[in-house]
Amino acid sequence: MALLPDTSTSSLGETLAGADLQPNTTYRMQIEEERIQGALTERLAAVEQAAYKILNTERYEYVIYSWNYGVELAELFGKPIPYVLSEIPRRIREALVQDDRINDVTDFDIRYVRSNEQGRRGDVLARFRVRSIYGDIAMEKGVSI
Repeated sequence: MALLPDTSTSSLGETLAGADLQPNTTYRMQIEEERIQGALTERLAAVEQAAYKILNTERYEYVIYSWNYGVELAELFGKPIPYVLSEIPRRIREALVQDDRINDVTDFDIRYVRSNEQGRRGDVLARFRVRSIYGDIAMEKGVSI
């Protein structure tokens, strides 16, 4: 009887290589009504929904999510505008590529809109393209600074 496992052959690689991909289905969110519908959605719509959830969940805020889930945007509030404008694309990209269905986030268009005369406060709107294994999705995310 051997005390150490036999590593001369491994069935793990064979199992993973032969396994079929799991279906990419999830319950459909009705964002405007703040409801989750009983119907299922899949593929590109499921990726879009996952990206929406990631971008609307602050990273490290909720114990139910791993530290890889969510986006770090709350700490940008009150920071200098040039810093915020340069950080938003990086933070959005880092948050979204944690999902293995998302390959990249590109084509950022960042706009700053002042909300008062002094220009110290306002909103930044980021428009971008999410490139997934199922296709591309045009998305946007607003941040108050």
